[in-house]
Amino acid sequence: MQIEIVTLFPELIRSALPHGILGRALERGLLRVGTEDVRAHARDVHRTVDDRPYGGGPGMVLKPEPLAAAIAAAAARVPAGSPRIALSAQGELLTQAQLARLRMLPGMVLIAGRYEGIDERVLATAVDRELSIGDYVLTGGELPALVLIDGLARLLPGALGDARSNVEESFAAGLLDWPHYTRPEVYAGRRVPPVLSSGDHAAIRRWRMKQAIGRTWLRRPDLFARAPLDAEGAELLKEFLSERHNPDADAE
Repeated sequence: MQIEIVTLFPELIRSALPHGILGRALERGLLRVGTEDVRAHARDVHRTVDDRPYGGGPGMVLKPEPLAAAIAAAAARVPAGSPRIALSAQGELLTQAQLARLRMLPGMVLIAGRYEGIDERVLATAVDRELSIGDYVLTGGELPALVLIDGLARLLPGALGDARSNVEESFAAGLLDWPHYTRPEVYAGRRVPPVLSSGDHAAIRRWRMKQAIGRTWLRRPDLFARAPLDAEGAELLKEFLSERHNPDADAE
């Protein structure tokens, strides 16, 4: 997958790339990430990339000419069928399901906005879609672009040490993750649930699914409302709720 990021701060992007799973994906050739500096396309002596908004108001808006030229330059380096995506607070919310679909693309151009935003005419003529990483405002699109790339890198075959990791984690099945434990067996007076050291893989699987369903019900009712629970899942939720109201009822 080839990804190009249009940005005012290419060094911010490059400094984050070599680390962790993302760095491993780059080293293994599973992913290529380039940057296109918007300022390189400014034509005046001051390399101006922003101007005051029409209609007045605070802040500055990215000028259309250098930004559109930077997008075109970046788009020329990605394969055919690669969308141009602006990271924007007004975009569609990025989800794990979205990442799974984006992973199937040959590449993409990510546009990291700054200041008060991007001239609407650029969004209309040079951008295919807008994505948001959450309902809050950041100072620029570089961090959201890195979040998107990190999420994609985890889904690329060969990027993770264990191929099961991106299947058995939060949101992969529309649910939050289950609790995780490691040694020591007792910490701060709290013991690891006995089922996890029982060696009974069916019981462990069942416990983990019950905790994932219960956590989602407690913490993310919006996700739970969309979770596809089968008969077993419904039964596990009943058990979770019963154990929550009567902790001694959990025999596992």
